Amino acid sequence: MEKPVESAVVAAVIRDKDQIRQSEEYLDELVFLAETADIVVQKRFTQRLDHPFAGTYFGKGKLEEVKKYVEENNIDYVIFDDELSPTQMRNIEKEAHCSVIDRTGLILDIFAQRARTAYAKTQVELAQYQYLLPRLTGMWTHLERQRGGINMRGPGESQLETDRRIVLDRISRLKDQLKKIDRQMASQRGNRGSLVRISLVGYTNVGKSTIMNLLAKSDVFAEDKLFATLDTTVRKVVLENVPFLLSDTVGFIRKLPTQLIEAFKSTLDEVREADILMHVVDISHPNFQDQLAVVNKTLKDIGAGDKPVYLVFNKIDAYVPESYDEFSLDEKTDRNRTIEEIKNSWMAREHTPCIFISAKDRIGIDKLRADLYKMVAEIHAGRYPFDNFLW
Repeated sequence: MEKPVESAVVAAVIRDKDQIRQSEEYLDELVFLAETADIVVQKRFTQRLDHPFAGTYFGKGKLEEVKKYVEENNIDYVIFDDELSPTQMRNIEKEAHCSVIDRTGLILDIFAQRARTAYAKTQVELAQYQYLLPRLTGMWTHLERQRGGINMRGPGESQLETDRRIVLDRISRLKDQLKKIDRQMASQRGNRGSLVRISLVGYTNVGKSTIMNLLAKSDVFAEDKLFATLDTTVRKVVLENVPFLLSDTVGFIRKLPTQLIEAFKSTLDEVREADILMHVVDISHPNFQDQLAVVNKTLKDIGAGDKPVYLVFNKIDAYVPESYDEFSLDEKTDRNRTIEEIKNSWMAREHTPCIFISAKDRIGIDKLRADLYKMVAEIHAGRYPFDNFLW
């Protein structure tokens, strides 16, 4: 049987300091997230405010507009671009008469769909329970009923308190499971010896897995959807006569839920312990500089901000410069430059080594391999000074 198509509208507050164009791009990403979760987005709602309303996120008039559209078009979900407080979520659901999802909940749902191994499923389940805990109140009507009597912790204990204890117990068990797996993962990393380790990092859907497949001649799952890879994949690669380990990790995203960063600690240890970070950037994305900044901030947050970085600008085959009016008062940006102009600009202003490639069309792959060989060989020679591969 075919799965019924679920519909949604997306909603966001545009702060006074935000640019309209940037806000639209953020909503584009939210729509892409919804599509990854197999939800069809029918309409977008935005409201310009200093900050969202504490109780209802939107103002009364805008919320009424959303409610009317939802009722007239039989919409299943309203998806918000920010993380909603439990109070906001309850109030909006009560007003709009449909399910409300915030950005964090949507990302967690996608991670749950994409998790394949027991380890990834455990990590995602822990993140989901941590997200659920403060939102238990009002989720089901039976939570308000009182329970008491034999085998109860105390007379008058509410179902909400019972459910909260169940969730807390489950969180505790999941953390214990992850600690055991963490020790196993640490042991596996320790058994890899002193081989040079390179970790692929970057925003989600920039082509990390495709590059992994090219370099390692592997068959890591790659798809034009967000978060195609959740589990860390490690492959041994030999360039000429120099071996190294290449790992592909989960992609980052704007407003990545803190619950996921905590739950995926072991996965991110692969990044923290790498010798070189290969930071892949989608040059064809109109907001690639913001994506690059998001990844750099996340790397800093997880303690990997001081690692040597090799910037790989991917998807040059899909890059199309935007037209620029010579008489415009606006300053020319990277959006208006050709690939050659961007190359010269980045290589001149950045101390970080970089390369421009197309993994799909295999443009620049030979130079990528040559650059990696040079970097890996230098580290390898320092660790194994008596190896004669450089002589």
